[in-house]
Amino acid sequence: MARLKGDTIPLLARLWREWLSPHRATLGLVLVLIAVVGAATGLYPALIKAAFDAFDHKDEAALAYGPVVVIVVTAVRGFALLGQTVLTNRVVTRVEADMQAALYGHLIEADLAQLGRESPAAFTQRFTTDFAFIKEALTRISTVLLRDVAMLVGLVAALIWMDPVLTLVAAVTVPFVAGPIGRIGRKLRRVSTTTQEQMGATASLISESLTGVRVAKTYAMEGYLKERARTALDEVRRLKMKAANARGRLDPLLEIGGGLAVAGVLVLVGNRVMSGERTVGDFTGYVAALLLAAQPARALGTLNAILQEAAAALNRYFALMDEAPTIRERPDAVPLRVAAGAIRFADVRFRYRPDAPALEGIDLDVAAGTTTALVGRSGSGKSSLLNLVPRLYDVTGGAVSIDGQDVRAVTLSSLRAAVAVVSQEVTLFDDTVAANIGFGRPGATQAEIEAAARAAAAHDFIARLPEAYAFRVGPAGQRLSGGERQRIALARAFLKDAPILLLDEATSALDAESERLVQEALTRLMSGRTTLVIAHRLSTIRAADRIVVMEAGRIAETGRHEDLLAADGTYAHLHRIQRDEPGILAGA
Repeated sequence: MARLKGDTIPLLARLWREWLSPHRATLGLVLVLIAVVGAATGLYPALIKAAFDAFDHKDEAALAYGPVVVIVVTAVRGFALLGQTVLTNRVVTRVEADMQAALYGHLIEADLAQLGRESPAAFTQRFTTDFAFIKEALTRISTVLLRDVAMLVGLVAALIWMDPVLTLVAAVTVPFVAGPIGRIGRKLRRVSTTTQEQMGATASLISESLTGVRVAKTYAMEGYLKERARTALDEVRRLKMKAANARGRLDPLLEIGGGLAVAGVLVLVGNRVMSGERTVGDFTGYVAALLLAAQPARALGTLNAILQEAAAALNRYFALMDEAPTIRERPDAVPLRVAAGAIRFADVRFRYRPDAPALEGIDLDVAAGTTTALVGRSGSGKSSLLNLVPRLYDVTGGAVSIDGQDVRAVTLSSLRAAVAVVSQEVTLFDDTVAANIGFGRPGATQAEIEAAARAAAAHDFIARLPEAYAFRVGPAGQRLSGGERQRIALARAFLKDAPILLLDEATSALDAESERLVQEALTRLMSGRTTLVIAHRLSTIRAADRIVVMEAGRIAETGRHEDLLAADGTYAHLHRIQRDEPGILAGA
């Protein structure tokens, strides 16, 4: 086998250290079974030689016990192969599941900024395509690298025992084959990396198209989307063909190399048999050993290609796993103690990217138990400000504090337990209605879940569903209407009963009657709680204790509804526009 180059060996070493070493006892037993397979395989040519020599000498005793020995040897080898396969599959599937679980856990804990660099479909593709390469490599390492090496060692030992000179002749072809195999492996590594990235992009494209199929049909974009998908899929096909052609060049190389070795042996050993230096048994046993050695030698020759493809997948896996989230707890973080729930933004600055400032110099005190409405055009920074409270992002400068405690100095679990969020982008999971509401407070009783649903004006429509609270909402809640999904999200917030409430267009998806019911419930929920609300409905804005008008990431003005209208500033301007263009105050 060609020597593994680049960082393949360090990657495999890390794979052993972090994932395989806990299974060292099972793998040790696999090695024992592999040694048995190798030894039994090495006996095959010796048995063949002995049988032909017995034929020449008319040895009837050998003919009597010979078949028994063959049956015993093959049975031992067969059961050893079975045991090795079962144990290998046990370890490989366990390691694969553990690695996938660790990757999922890392992604769930990752920053929103990190997750935003790739689409959900591209991340999902890593769990399928990348792990297919990794699993194949893990399986081949035990069934090829270990078992076939053991078989090859046993057969080479038999060859040397039978004729060391001929064995040296046969080995001359190895260097001529090893070099091209190494070059092909390195090419496969590069192609495989590109292929995996392209497959992720294609998965993202398809997922995006299917998610936006309503818009696609409305704007008659089907032709454009089909052509875009066809182009992406054709690029994947081209890369796969490139990899397949590279792998295909291995077979003729190995075939020609093996043929040259066998041809040289046939000439030399045939002449020696003709001259009487060797017996027919010697000839038959040696050629049998050489032919038997060809299979594991070929397997080892193709193993490098498989390992290089797996190395590309492992590179992607470890690179993602090594990316530490920036939103982390400090070693000395303490639980948040919420006395009243006052929020302070002190000279807060925030950027999603170095060239994209979202907030600049925000100084704002939100008094405990009050409702503060954030108003402004889309892109003015309202949602960005809300996201800083539960530390979905960290400030670039300044500080956000709750009851005088910097949110970066407290534990994430205690911080987020104190905050309930209802966004215009409702997230439901493919589970029951009860489960989706219950996420607000794990362990809540059915009665508590139903009480939260009643408070959110959701109980009546839930009761009409085919299975009521046991009704499965489908992926992303697709079996419910937009207003129904919003009310379930509101019920989740009611159930959480957190002291701080963040509402981002919480009633935007409701019809007039549902909005009236929910608004009444929200008024009750906000009572005595510190609430930050983004809303474009004047009913919510008028009811706020304070209105903060934002413009280009800064606070333009603050005050109550009547005072701001009288000031005839930015808020009054937006208010006049909204009368002609309802919804102008919506957005982030």
